[in-house]
Amino acid sequence: MLNIDQHQIDLFRVWLEEQEYSSATMQKYVHDLRVLAHYANGEIHDRAHLNGFKKHLETGQYSARSINSMLAAINCFLAFCGCDWKLRYVKVQRQTFLPENRELRQGEYERMVRAAEESGDRRLALLLQTLCALGIRVSELSAITADCLSVGEAVIKNKGKLRHILIPNGLALKLKAYCKEKKITHGAIFVTRTGKPLDRSNIWKMLKKLAALAKVVAKKVFPHNLRHLFARTYYQKFKDVVRLADILGHSSIDTTRIYTARSGHEERRQLDQLRLIIA
Repeated sequence: MLNIDQHQIDLFRVWLEEQEYSSATMQKYVHDLRVLAHYANGEIHDRAHLNGFKKHLETGQYSARSINSMLAAINCFLAFCGCDWKLRYVKVQRQTFLPENRELRQGEYERMVRAAEESGDRRLALLLQTLCALGIRVSELSAITADCLSVGEAVIKNKGKLRHILIPNGLALKLKAYCKEKKITHGAIFVTRTGKPLDRSNIWKMLKKLAALAKVVAKKVFPHNLRHLFARTYYQKFKDVVRLADILGHSSIDTTRIYTARSGHEERRQLDQLRLIIA
């Protein structure tokens, strides 16, 4: 039997922090573990009981991706407990195209930047361009500091790994001008009124308001979609998935391939070019 009480959950959170998981990942894993604890009334009796939780998810309203994301959290907890049980992930064939209702296009991104500028929110306009031009995660935004602009590169630490990213000259010039205007001489560039780095929640709310202003479908507008746009644009231009994986900080090219999926519009156009429909 495996207990999942609050004390065990707190120990798991501490362990995740020691393993240098990001704060967002820790929050999600703890949330998912609480879902399991609620289902099992705080006790997992055996492997069959654990598999019952997976079946419970599969018969619910969860997508395969959401289920696998939760199973990753549970498997991580099982490893933390030293348990040899492990849940198998739901097998999903890799989608060859990006759903059109989720794809943020270049024109929509440009509309958002212009809308931010026209509304007088220069900080948001630059934030969008920084996330998209560098392909960084929103959790990595605080690594873009006034100090790193002088050398033209930033050092990002994520999941226990360090990687150096170059800052394009055009972006560096814009950020330098912004820092001069706001009298930011060191530390994070994108901060709140009190000087603290903007967090995921701040940015999410800002983007949702901007989506309405720019008349872009709200479900397309979230920080990670800017990273996807960077990856697709880079791959379409240079066709170098290995280099792209390095830039994005991926350990596996299989992960990078998810980011390089073609749009549904482009995939359909290519299928039409096969000319296999007889008039």
